[in-house]
Amino acid sequence: QVRLVESGGGLVQAGGSLKLSCTAPGSAFSIATMSWYRQAPGKQRELVARINSGGITDYLDSVKGRFTISRDNAQRTVYLQMNSLKPEDTAVYYCNFKRTQWATLLEYWGQGTQVTVSS
Repeated sequence: QVRLVESGGGLVQAGGSLKLSCTAPGSAFSIATMSWYRQAPGKQRELVARINSGGITDYLDSVKGRFTISRDNAQRTVYLQMNSLKPEDTAVYYCNFKRTQWATLLEYWGQGTQVTVSS
C-alpha cells in the first residue's frame, strides 16, 4: 500500500498560480508513473498531466503551456505548477501513482485537494 500525501490547493483569482505537491513516502517512487487528475462537480475525472519514470510528460490539451508537471525522485514528490489559472480549472485535483510489479498493475490515489479559481 502506498499512501499519497497531497498539498497546495486553495482559492486563487483568475490569472493566478498554484503549485500542488504529492509525496509518496516509502514507495518505489522512481519507477512509477505519476499523474495528476481532476474532477469538477458533475463531471468525470480527467487526466491533467503525467510524468513517467524517464521524465517524459504529457498534458491535457486545455492546460498545455500553463501547467507543468515535474518530479523529484530523491524527495519522492511530484509537483504540478499551475499558472494562468482559469475558472474552468476549478476542481478537486488527485495525485495518482502507477507502476507494475510482477505483471500486476499497482495503482494508488491521493485524497484530493481542492483548487478554486474565482473570476
